[in-house]
Amino acid sequence: MAIQQRRRRGRDRRAVHHPAPPGLARVPGTAPRVAVIGAGIAGLAAATGLAERGVAVDLLEQQDALGGRLAGWSTTLADGSNVTMSRGFHAFFRQYYNLRGLLRRVDPGLDALTGLPDYPLQRAGGATDSFRHVPRTPPWSALGFAALSPTFGWRDLLRIDARAALPLMDVGTPQIYRKLDHVSAVEFLRSVRFPEASQHLAFEVFSRSFFADPAQLSAAELALMFHIYFLGSSEGLLFDVPAEPFPQALWEPLAEYLRGHGVRVRTGTRVTGVRPRGEGFAVACGADGEQNRYDGVVLALDSGGLRSLVGDSPALGDALWRRRIEGLRQAPPFLVSRLWLDRPVAPHRPGFLGTSGYGPLDNVSVLERWEGEAARWAAEHGGSVVELHAYAVDPAADRTEVQRRALTELHRIYPETTAARVVDQRHVWRADCPMFPVGGYLERPTVGTDHPQLVLAGDCVRSDLPVALMERAATTGFLASNALLAQWGVRGQDLWTVPNGGRSRALRALARLG
Repeated sequence: MAIQQRRRRGRDRRAVHHPAPPGLARVPGTAPRVAVIGAGIAGLAAATGLAERGVAVDLLEQQDALGGRLAGWSTTLADGSNVTMSRGFHAFFRQYYNLRGLLRRVDPGLDALTGLPDYPLQRAGGATDSFRHVPRTPPWSALGFAALSPTFGWRDLLRIDARAALPLMDVGTPQIYRKLDHVSAVEFLRSVRFPEASQHLAFEVFSRSFFADPAQLSAAELALMFHIYFLGSSEGLLFDVPAEPFPQALWEPLAEYLRGHGVRVRTGTRVTGVRPRGEGFAVACGADGEQNRYDGVVLALDSGGLRSLVGDSPALGDALWRRRIEGLRQAPPFLVSRLWLDRPVAPHRPGFLGTSGYGPLDNVSVLERWEGEAARWAAEHGGSVVELHAYAVDPAADRTEVQRRALTELHRIYPETTAARVVDQRHVWRADCPMFPVGGYLERPTVGTDHPQLVLAGDCVRSDLPVALMERAATTGFLASNALLAQWGVRGQDLWTVPNGGRSRALRALARLG
């Protein structure tokens, strides 16, 4: 299959092309063998980048399904329906050039994704903001938001401390971390004097996308998010979602694509240790310690999994690197509650609603508005499939009480659900998302390590490209494969990002004055 290196597939003419180092199209001679450990987005991207160029890849995943934090699994409801459960809603923004490029391998038109018409944000006791009619191109996006927002008026704009806000005008990596990594998102917003309602609606929603309390989140990460989605890109804030559950829409087709390129996909396979051996590595799997030798290894694990595996692999890395891995932390726990209701949510309700001020509840999804499986269940039963998210939950909180309060807030937001009978429900609690604390940037591990054939990938990995969340996972996955391919003289995957800096020369000059 021909690999489209330069095709951006987005609307932003200023998107930046990052060409891979020059080299051969495929590995010459005997194919090197690489273990990609972890089959989330980062691992799937790394396996794809390697396998397309002739590398023999074993994709090793501890869970029974691919997708990592976007995996799905079958479950049977009380009414006998077989459905797919997952860890919930994820937005596929149009700025995710590298993730979308990965998905285009099996779906060139991205037909498995469907666009949501709006991304409303509602604050308790206040009005609802919408991005549906906000212009997509900066600076008109920010000005349009201020003009159309019921919570962010022109008077609020005049009260902003322009000097304190200057770093937002020229966000680039790694510079933004030198400017803002030492303060929290909350401290930064207060210094800028954003109105409280807009802090909650526009910025807290961003920060909680990291599953983190904004008081604990680095302001640099918040500024980068604002740049990626608002001031630095003309792709806009609207997004796509899979039209079927994650396994059917995304990962099963990609697994077949990888198998077609010779990848051995091994789910239910726990890696228990990695040990340098000669120029390569010995990788131990399973309870019996099965050993296999590889020429290279990609560690594409979440922060907890990476910390655990490195802890079980004492010969990997030097003391500083191991200390950085050991220092990785997870964000606080989060809850995904999915409810199958016996009556529908009112048709005028949005498919997705971000919330603030509703106790633990951070957003509500009405899945049948876009997901085929949920729509079929809803049509057959005359009901709705509703998903509730609560992020950054206090680890000491009573989880049953949090679930109850989230449901109570749903009834408050969508009163018609109060009378609905819950046919069945599933509650998923996890605490495996990376934490990006104040002052933590320089302590994060990078893609490269002191062993050229050992590389890292994932959203917890530091990158000097302006990417975040799922796009950081995909991008570092391709960067990891590129690093290995370069050692064998092979050209890797070209990458695309939003501009790495402010879009306006005048605003960039002002930001330098700050």
